[in-house]
Amino acid sequence: MRTQLAHRAAVTTAALALTFAAAAPAAVGAESGHRGTNAPVKVSLTVQGPNGLLFNGKVRTRGHDVTTATGGTHKCDGTNGGANPAKVPTPTAALDDAARQNGFTWDGAWHASFEDFFVDTIKNVSGGSSAYWSIAVNGTPTPVGGCQFRINAGDQVSFVWTAF
Repeated sequence: MRTQLAHRAAVTTAALALTFAAAAPAAVGAESGHRGTNAPVKVSLTVQGPNGLLFNGKVRTRGHDVTTATGGTHKCDGTNGGANPAKVPTPTAALDDAARQNGFTWDGAWHASFEDFFVDTIKNVSGGSSAYWSIAVNGTPTPVGGCQFRINAGDQVSFVWTAF
C-alpha cells in the first residue's frame, strides 16, 4: 500500500511539474508581449506653419520623458492617462526628438488633468489666441493627446498650425 501511495505521489508530482514547465514558456511569451513595445521606430514628421513648411523629415523615436520651458519635465510615453498599458512611441516624443536632432525648439504647457502637453510653439511659431497646433497621424487627427497616442514604424506624423 505504501508503495502504491508513493508511486501515485511521484506520478502526480511529475505531472504537475510537466504542466508548469509547459505553461511557463506561454506565460513568458504573454508577458514579453508588452516588452519591446517602446522600441524605437522611424516615422516621417511634418510641421506645417501658417506660412509654409517648418520641418519635414524622418525621425527615430520612442516614448520618453519630455522637458519644455513652460511645462517642465513629464513622461510622454503613451502611458499618460492610462492610454496604453506599456510605454510606446508617441507623436510629441517624435517632435521632441526631431527638435533635438535638428536644432529647433518647441514649447508646450503641461496639463496635469490630461497628463499631456499642449503644444504652444514650434520653431518660434506660436498658435497664440487665434490658432493651435493640431496633431495628426496618417492624415487623421489624434483622438487623444500627443503623449497618449501610439505611433508605429512608417507612420506619417504631422503638427499643423490651425486657425480657429
